[in-house]
Amino acid sequence: MSQEVEIELPLHSAMKKEKGGRGINPKLRPFKEQFDELLRESVRQKVSDIHLTVGLPPIFRLNGELNEVASEEVLTNKTISMYGRVMCNSDQWTEFKENGEVDLAYEVKNASRFRVNIFKQKGNVSIALRIIATKIPELSSLGVPSVLKSMIQKKQGLFLVTGPTGSGKSTTLASMIDYLNRTKKTHIITLEDPIEYVHNHNMSVIDQREVGVDTESFSNGLRASLRQDPDIILVGELRDFDTISIALTAAETGHLVLGTLHTTSAAATIERIVDVFSPEQQSQIRTQLAGALVGILAQRLLPTRANDGRVAATEMLVNNKSIANLIRGNKTHQIGNMLQIGKSDGMYTMESCINRLVSAGKVDVDAAEALLGEEE
Repeated sequence: MSQEVEIELPLHSAMKKEKGGRGINPKLRPFKEQFDELLRESVRQKVSDIHLTVGLPPIFRLNGELNEVASEEVLTNKTISMYGRVMCNSDQWTEFKENGEVDLAYEVKNASRFRVNIFKQKGNVSIALRIIATKIPELSSLGVPSVLKSMIQKKQGLFLVTGPTGSGKSTTLASMIDYLNRTKKTHIITLEDPIEYVHNHNMSVIDQREVGVDTESFSNGLRASLRQDPDIILVGELRDFDTISIALTAAETGHLVLGTLHTTSAAATIERIVDVFSPEQQSQIRTQLAGALVGILAQRLLPTRANDGRVAATEMLVNNKSIANLIRGNKTHQIGNMLQIGKSDGMYTMESCINRLVSAGKVDVDAAEALLGEEE
């Protein structure tokens, strides 16, 4: 396509090592300056996501709502393509051209890091960015249950944070890693796509590996990590049979494995894991999962009543003897009842958490009912 010819500009893959943009092709520099300023403005406005698509001005998502940036011009394919080229090294741009999409992370100095997906639609280039806070929030500030801190101190097992896209899973996991980093001498390996929050070594040694840059896939990185003497392994997404299978093995053999799934409840999470395996394997997998699972935190984000942000609504499963028996016996449909009566172990349902948020005046009744309607 003629639009793509315009953006075949050489860009040093070492651009991040250069200061002041000196590693960038001069023809791209004005686009970088313009693009970085747009991203700085998004940070100033405290938006969560930015959407760039041909025929519209930039779109900011603020408190869950999409809004056009009225002060910006309508975007052309050339402009969006240049913005994409600014963010990509040569390998990433090649992957985009070959596959029609690429994931990466981008950082604007003195502003923030961004999780980026560049993709093609109707033959044009589009970009979706999510702002990643530069400061990792304290685990206790996220509204997660206090039992979580003791659960992630386990020597081995599988702990999952679940929820739909945009529910704050990455932030919760980053806060968990940060808490462990500040309180425990341990070796942590993370497998991410892309790396979002950057962790500095504190009490722990942390090796962060990016899929597509440092390792070919989650499953390959996870398999290799077992030879790298880890105590804790974070898997950004348990997205396929191989990754889930290796994660279960790792959790059974002396490692604490933290991971995510795009499920909305504890029961659905267990069913999703089991369903990945063939019918002949599922009985054995239930037994493995019953023994290896530490817990599941399912979370959703709701707009605050004041409409000045979002607050997490969560569901907590703690794997005790009763839960393990339900998993082993293929009775996941009874897990909801067990969450209701497992308060002494730190368990509760999504519905009870949402009701508490409404009672505390943090969430509007209509927003709560809408989410509960989705859960049914």
